Amino acid sequence: MEKTLRPEPRKGVMDIAAYVPGKSTAAAGVEKIHKLSSNENPLGASPAAKEAVRRITETMEFYPDGAATRLRTAIAERHGLNPANIICSNGSDEVIGLLTQTYLNPGDEGIFTEHGFLVYKIYIQAAGGVPIVARESRETADVDAILAAVTPRTKIVFIANPNNPTGTYLPLEEVRRLHAGLPGNVLLVIDAAYAEYVRRNDYEAGIELVSSAENVVMTRTFSKIHGLGGMRIGWAYGPAQVVDALNRVRAPFNVNAAAIEAGVAAMGDRGHVERTVLHNEKWLSWLSEEFRKLGLRVTPSVANFLLIHFPEDIKHSAAAADDYLLARGYILRRVGAYGFPNALRMTVGSEEANRGVVAALTEFLKD
Repeated sequence: MEKTLRPEPRKGVMDIAAYVPGKSTAAAGVEKIHKLSSNENPLGASPAAKEAVRRITETMEFYPDGAATRLRTAIAERHGLNPANIICSNGSDEVIGLLTQTYLNPGDEGIFTEHGFLVYKIYIQAAGGVPIVARESRETADVDAILAAVTPRTKIVFIANPNNPTGTYLPLEEVRRLHAGLPGNVLLVIDAAYAEYVRRNDYEAGIELVSSAENVVMTRTFSKIHGLGGMRIGWAYGPAQVVDALNRVRAPFNVNAAAIEAGVAAMGDRGHVERTVLHNEKWLSWLSEEFRKLGLRVTPSVANFLLIHFPEDIKHSAAAADDYLLARGYILRRVGAYGFPNALRMTVGSEEANRGVVAALTEFLKD
């Protein structure tokens, strides 16, 4: 029998493992849900951003500014940058995808670390590139391992700093050492989605390095500290020639009007950012200590989440803990796909959510 012809995806597309986001629902019948699976801001968005979105409903018939000029200007003023070196996007994920699409030819290699953000591998494969995994040391990116993985086919290196899902980071000097060891034709992408949460003297998000190099790009997001995950706003700061190339391949109106206005307002509300940072500092420390009291190992984190490691026995495994918490309305993130089959990632939540998870796990481990 003759085979029916049909369109077929490009070679390699069906080898890509689709990204699975954190859960949003708990067990049926649970009255109250605490979603702690996606590293969202427990304080929500800035009131100024909410008001800006309400105002934009009066002019929804008009296309947005394709260059997101007001948003780029607001970002530039906040960080002391040249707006010409900034590109805004539909979440920082879009910039990551544009970078692979623009700088990888089929067969070129892209490097990321073994517990790095899953999206890096997806976009490298989608561009026809070859994903290369560099081992980590103590759940932290290892500069020597990354440099050892570089070959003549390497064209891009991704490093999340801080990293998701571990919450660990590389000091500025280590990032500089990584950059110094890379060939000039290799693009170093520093994903600093959680930069605003870090309170370490030896940390820098990447702005200094980008400003002095021709092959470094820093990506950022409004989804975390600014509480605008639903708006999908990201941005990148890079050399003029990189931004120019990305602007040639991005969609003409890739950032919608509501996102632009929300981002401008959020960038101006420093008080909301500070309140978020203070809340996170308090509860990140408290949660780490409480989990350790329960005998659980916690990876030291500088972000707004914790990686919690569970015992090896089936009764008290991460999967069993996840089921137990879901039945009580607490949604954490399983991270087996990241190489941690017996750990859960927990976003720092509200006081009620944080205390509730600790109480629930206390009972779970007693059982």
